[in-house]
Amino acid sequence: MKKMLVVLMALLMTFSLVTSVSAQTVLKMSEVHAEGYPTTLADHEFARLVEEKTEGRIKVEVYSGGTLYGEETGAIEALQLGDLAFARVSASPVSNFVPALNAIQMPYLYKSGEHMWAILNGEIGQGFLAEIEKSPDSGLVGLCYYDAGSRSFYVTREVKTVGDMAGLKIRVQNNTMMVRMVELLGGAPITGIGPNDVQQAISTGTIDGAENNWPTYQNMGDYEAANYYILDQHTRVPEVLLASAEVMKSLDPADAEIIRQVAKDTQEYEIAEWAKKEAAAEAIVREAGTVVIELTPEARAEFEEKMAPLYEEFGSEWMDIINQIKEIGKDF
Repeated sequence: MKKMLVVLMALLMTFSLVTSVSAQTVLKMSEVHAEGYPTTLADHEFARLVEEKTEGRIKVEVYSGGTLYGEETGAIEALQLGDLAFARVSASPVSNFVPALNAIQMPYLYKSGEHMWAILNGEIGQGFLAEIEKSPDSGLVGLCYYDAGSRSFYVTREVKTVGDMAGLKIRVQNNTMMVRMVELLGGAPITGIGPNDVQQAISTGTIDGAENNWPTYQNMGDYEAANYYILDQHTRVPEVLLASAEVMKSLDPADAEIIRQVAKDTQEYEIAEWAKKEAAAEAIVREAGTVVIELTPEARAEFEEKMAPLYEEFGSEWMDIINQIKEIGKDF
């Protein structure tokens, strides 16, 4: 009888061991962009690598197209509560927890994409990721940055100087800084028009144009209504891959570290996918006869100079950071 109990206990222990080894933790990830979009492709690559590197212990399920949370703010709230493990969001709403992130979103701040990535991958950008996690109220972990390109103006007539912007009705996001930017350039900022309605608003004369990146300009068909693309690249706002601090703490420390590393590995993947998407969109609109206007150095300087009041209003708290970014930009 005693021998039988020992054997039975041994079998139970073996069964328990096998069950724990084979158990898989399933974590959800929210993405508002559709399948095939660069960030969504990177989400899936992240999921693949997490499962591979943890040897199947963790599986990440990607919910794209806003099927889990239609708004990025909703996803952030779910992360804070621990109801969601990961989300890809714009840096803009994350600045609610790390206000200094506003510094990297100022108009005409970067000389190029390479300049921006030197900042994000350097002390300033990585410091912001650390601050997200340290912020006592965030409940978030900043894993890495993803590319979202640059935003430029597109209008129905030629613009080569600041003077040419005078009176143009430009659709902008419902963002006070973007509204102020257009005002300082002499235009009339228009809010309340959704991205799906921009093309019609231009066609009917409600607005004279809008501002966005190459893929959106092409995907939404806006280039068919406003065929002057002013390559001023006024803002570059990166995306941020976030994790729930609560979920990360619940994982084995080794697996949590794997997740951190995998996220950084997918950054270059997403940047490459964004570059391909951007190039394809640009090729389509150029072939359609779109007039792409690159500002002269003198005109670019004039656009930048008009932002002086905006920097005082929105960036005065972070001028040390802004000046550091501008100093680094001298090498680009």
